[in-house]
Amino acid sequence: MQKLAEREPARTDGPVAVAPSLTVQFFLIPLAVVAVVVAIYGGFRLMVADERSPEEYLSEIRTGGRDRRWPAAYELARIMGEQETEAKYPDLGPALVRAFVDSEGDDPRVRRYLAMAIGRLESPPAETMAALTSALDDPDSETVISVIWALAALGEEAVVPHIVGMFGAQDPGVRKMTVYALGVLPADRSHTTLRAALEDPVPDVQWNAAVSLARHGDGRGVAVLRRMLDRTYVTGVVTPSDTLVDPASDVIVSGLRAVAALGPVSVDENLRVPVAALAEADQSLKVRQAAMETLEALEPSPTN
Repeated sequence: MQKLAEREPARTDGPVAVAPSLTVQFFLIPLAVVAVVVAIYGGFRLMVADERSPEEYLSEIRTGGRDRRWPAAYELARIMGEQETEAKYPDLGPALVRAFVDSEGDDPRVRRYLAMAIGRLESPPAETMAALTSALDDPDSETVISVIWALAALGEEAVVPHIVGMFGAQDPGVRKMTVYALGVLPADRSHTTLRAALEDPVPDVQWNAAVSLARHGDGRGVAVLRRMLDRTYVTGVVTPSDTLVDPASDVIVSGLRAVAALGPVSVDENLRVPVAALAEADQSLKVRQAAMETLEALEPSPTN
């Protein structure tokens, strides 16, 4: 199929890059995790122009002043995205976990970025899960969001009960990240929480719940997915920002990918019709391309 193309907003090197590539494409990444870094990214890169080793950043985190520790933690989380980092520094995992444990009561920004750095470990040390789960009661909600993301990124099914318990949080960002995490982790027992999240008062919690259910092959969020394909509705809910020029299109694309994941058996004409309409005439070329790919995914497999 001929690809449609459009100019995308410039991408930064913030925590969006922290998420596994599959889930970046599939889910609405909870924006609470992204907002802090994106807001200060440009100014921060002017402050820290040098590239140091992970050990140097860890030393800065332990001994630097308040205005130097959190930038060092941010940079550490960033360089953990480079494949060779962990292989080059085999003792880095235990050092990161120790630094995170020691950061309790410290500047919340340090703790958030250390959690993100830990979430990028390929071979986390044995004490990692205990250190992260114990931080789920941190008083800073954005730290909790980062911790939940890290637990999901590490992919340990044993943490699911701890994450399920976070859905009762008052902070909608925590609930949103909880639902996202339950979609990433391979645990059928999480479906009860995801189904309950379809009735959450916050729309993007509902959206993430529907997408998460679809990833698990559960079509009970179809009604929510249909709303996600309605540009008029979505545009009335989301708000453009400096970092997200067209957030409505991002929501629609996530909904389309979820519909495609459900496949032809679970999707009826109530969803095929709006998908076809988006493929034909949506204002966003990105949405039209995703809709055409979804229509292909909804074609029944040829029988022998």
